[in-house]
This record gives sequence, C-alpha cells and structure tokens, in this order.
Amino acid sequence: MILEEIWEKSLSKMEEKIGTSIFELWIKPIRPLQLKEQQLTLEVPNRFFKEWIEDYYPTLITEILEGMLGHAVTLKYRIAEKQAAEIKRIEAKLESRKTRLASRGIYLNPKYTFENFISGQSNQFAQAAAKAVAETPGKVYNPLFIYGGVGLGKTHLLSAIGNSVIDSKQDFNVLYVSSEQFTNEVVSAVRHGKTEELKKKYRNVDLLLIDDIQFVENKMATQEELFYTINTLYEKQKQIVISSDRPPKEIKTITDRLRSRFSMGLIADIQPPEYETRVAIIHKKSDIERLGLKEDVVNFIAAKIKTNVRELEGCLIRLGAQAALTGSPIDVEMAKNVLKDFIQDEEKPITSEQILKTICEYFGLKIQDIKARKRTKEIAQPRQIAMYLSRQLTNGSLNDIGKSMGGKDHATVIYACKQVEDKRAKDENFNGMIETLLRKIKP
Repeated sequence: MILEEIWEKSLSKMEEKIGTSIFELWIKPIRPLQLKEQQLTLEVPNRFFKEWIEDYYPTLITEILEGMLGHAVTLKYRIAEKQAAEIKRIEAKLESRKTRLASRGIYLNPKYTFENFISGQSNQFAQAAAKAVAETPGKVYNPLFIYGGVGLGKTHLLSAIGNSVIDSKQDFNVLYVSSEQFTNEVVSAVRHGKTEELKKKYRNVDLLLIDDIQFVENKMATQEELFYTINTLYEKQKQIVISSDRPPKEIKTITDRLRSRFSMGLIADIQPPEYETRVAIIHKKSDIERLGLKEDVVNFIAAKIKTNVRELEGCLIRLGAQAALTGSPIDVEMAKNVLKDFIQDEEKPITSEQILKTICEYFGLKIQDIKARKRTKEIAQPRQIAMYLSRQLTNGSLNDIGKSMGGKDHATVIYACKQVEDKRAKDENFNGMIETLLRKIKP
C-alpha cells in the first residue's frame, strides 16, 4: 500500500477510537510526509498539535499503524509553521533528553522537570519532598508516597525525580513503571517461568518509580512480588517513590504488610491548585509557548477551570492551536468559545446520580445494589455516605435524595446523615475517606 492509502485507512480507525469532534480538531489536519524503513514523518500545523498528541494520545497513531503494517513504527513530527529560536532550543533539549532516556530504556516524560513544576500551597510539601529525594536518593523519605487526584502533578513529580537523578547521576540505574505494567510483567513471568528475571530487573535498581499503585488492589501475586521488591530495595538503601490517587490506608484489598511498607517513609498529598497557583501555571505555560495572554484572559481561565493542572494545560494548547490556525488574537471571547466544553462541564450542578456513581466506583458496588433494600454492612454504609454527600453537595430535598437512593423516605436520609456526621467526628480514618470522596466528586 502507498503511504496516502495507509494514512487514510488509519484515520478512519482513529476517528472510531477518539470520536469525531476531537478527530476533526486535532488529527485531521496532520499530513503524512514519508515512511522510510520504520519511521513515519508527519507534518503538524504547529507545535501545539505535537504537544497535544504527545500528552493525550501518545500511542494512538503508532498502535493503529503497527496493527496495519505488522511491524514497529516510530513517529517523527515536522512543524509547518516557523518556530522562534527559543522554542527550537527548548524542543532540541527535549529531543536530546528523550533520546537519552530511550537509549537507557527509561520511559519517563522528558518534559516533566522541577524547573517547570509550579508550586503553591496545594503541592509545595510534595514538591519539597520530591526535590529532597532527587538530591539524596535512598537517604531520606524512603519510600516517598505521593497521592492526589487525577491531573494534579503526581506523574510530573515522579518524572522530575527521575530526570533530575539521571541528569546528575549518570551511573544510577533508574526504572519507571506503572503498576499496570508491573502487574502484566508479574503475570507474564509466572506464566513463562521467568520470575528470577523479574526479580533481577526490579531488585537491582538504584531508583524505582511506580505510578498509580492503587491498581494493585485485588492482585495478590502482584502485591506479593511488590512487597519483597520494596523490602529488598529498602534494605539496600535504594530509593522507592510511589504515586496513588489515595493514601495507603484508603487503598482497599491490599495486604496489611504492603500497606505498612507504603507508609513507613513519608506520605505527601497534592490538592487541586488554588486560584493563585492556577494563575501562575497559566502565566508560566503562556510564557513557554509564547502565547502572550493578556491578564483578563489569564484571570478568566483561572476562575473557570478549577479541577486540575492537566485541564488547564489542555485549555492553553487548544487556545494556542486555534490562534495559530485562524491568526486571531486570544481574547476572552475566543476563550469562552473555544473552551465552552471545559467550562460547561465545570459549571454543571452536582447530582445524586453523579454521587452514586462515584460511591459505587470507590466501594466496588453497582448502583442497583445501593438502590435495593439490602441492609448488609457492605451496602448500608456506602448508601448512608451517598445520602450524606447528596445532602452536602446538591440542592435536592430530603425526599428527592431518598427517591434517588431507591425510594427511601426523608427520615431514613436524616438518620443516615446523622450516622455519617457522628462517625466523622469520632473516626479519623472514616473522616479521611469522606474527604477523599468529596475531592473526587467536587475537586
């Protein structure tokens, strides 16, 4: 097949995967230039397209093309617009670090460094701990356990530690892995009788970075291997850094001894950024990308996008792409129009159904379980929490809340709220769980 034909077929598969609106905006404008050996060169309109694809769909194009061609493919981007000298210098530095990481088989994001991590009240403790670990790995805060919601900077800090250590300690053996990948490797090693190779890989590193550790829940063989890996590295004074969406005590169905290992170093949390930090993040990103945002645009975005850093960066990339394609200046009206999807989502009122969905995901239940008449402890407590949070976060009446929980009456809702309030006051762990759920529902 010729390149144009291959590309056309891959485009239809991409549209199926990501939906028409995202496809039309971000993928359709890309042009294939050359497929030489196993490298495909793509032309993108400007750097914002390259950044967006690498941040949000880093493997989409390669996976689809590899499936069609039957062999590995690497991507190279050529940017159609002329770039300023400073942008070219930053791009060259990133490419150099990316090449260096790839040559050592370390799959860190080269863009994530301490220099471009914006700190504020919400994250400065976690950032300070991460810097201390990067400066003297294995000597302080071991393991370092960082937790927080989606898009708040956990992976950024893990990568910043790794990039800093690699830059300053050339002989250090660094390994970054997601807990999902670690689980897959454990399963494969057991199946093919290669557990010794797995141990050799993970227990002979100087710095082990594990992302999203909460996914080891219910995976007993993975937890067993992870426990002994952490023990071995700790005894050798090798550094372990772990990230999660919740603190160790709230990760369900893991062994007590593994939870104990997670907690024996330092636990640092990252909260959603407050307004001042959001403003600083927007200014920093705007300066890097040469967007030249006016103060009223910065303030508008910071006031409207409150959930996480990833959404803020996504908004700026979208604005930059729109401005580059249309030649229009970025003003508040453009921001309102281009970011309407983000803003509408952010301003939607919280509903009892949304709360139920979050509760069920957290406790591993089905919505029909909560709405049924079952009174087992496994169901009763999550149901009471759902009623309490609905009372706190929605404008629904007691009767409305009761109906949304399967037809309960207002007296049942009052009793549930009182039970949860009393337990929050007496039980620190229970209160922490409610705080986590509140953050998940309303960051």
